[in-house]
Amino acid sequence: MSDRQDYDACYDAFMAIPAEEVKTPDMPVNVAIQESENLYLWSLNDKAGLTGAGLPETTIDSLTVRNGACRTAEAMWKREQHTPQDAQKEWEERAPAAYELRDQLLHTFRYAFRNDERLLKKVSDIANGTGDADMIQDLSNAVALGEANPEPLALINFDATLLPLAATTADELAIVLAQANGEKEIDHQVKIIRDRAYNYMQQAANEIKNCGRYVFWKNEARLKGYRNIYKNKHKKSGGNSANDK
Repeated sequence: MSDRQDYDACYDAFMAIPAEEVKTPDMPVNVAIQESENLYLWSLNDKAGLTGAGLPETTIDSLTVRNGACRTAEAMWKREQHTPQDAQKEWEERAPAAYELRDQLLHTFRYAFRNDERLLKKVSDIANGTGDADMIQDLSNAVALGEANPEPLALINFDATLLPLAATTADELAIVLAQANGEKEIDHQVKIIRDRAYNYMQQAANEIKNCGRYVFWKNEARLKGYRNIYKNKHKKSGGNSANDK
């Protein structure tokens, strides 16, 4: 799956974490994601030993999905660091391609669904309306319509990668447009989501690390893959590991 699909797959789970259990990241999130990716690959070689010690196999398998979800959430948060002027510039650069993508999807759908009046009506409903916010909503609605009706699209050799592209574009540009319009509340909301996705990733990573340290406590060659590399390094140097909150 793509990182965006990972995010969608994990969204309900990380949003269900009780608020009092959501902690602000205590290390740079991009570093945490890379460590977690390394941990996933490392743990695959030890899966038999880890599961033999009671670690659910699903915890290992889910880690790479959680990593992708956190990567998407972090990217969304980073985009929030724009000033309104930065966001306006980004909007002006990206909006033409987004409008073109919307028009391309609707054009394709009209042909693919040409023999189904019900679906054509849905396409027409999406096409109604004007304005930037409407275009973003059009992309989201087009994605939902396309995903719900893959058969007629497959018959015309539709490029299915356009649907996740449209979903990502809609999500990203909704944030950019809000930032360009000076809406500050979305900053706080996106940070909360990023923190939740980080915690969800770390929950699985910590379970794997704890199990790995238990299983391989006398096997330094394997044990080293279950240590907290960044935190241990900064603890020794006395550095501040919470520099990217």
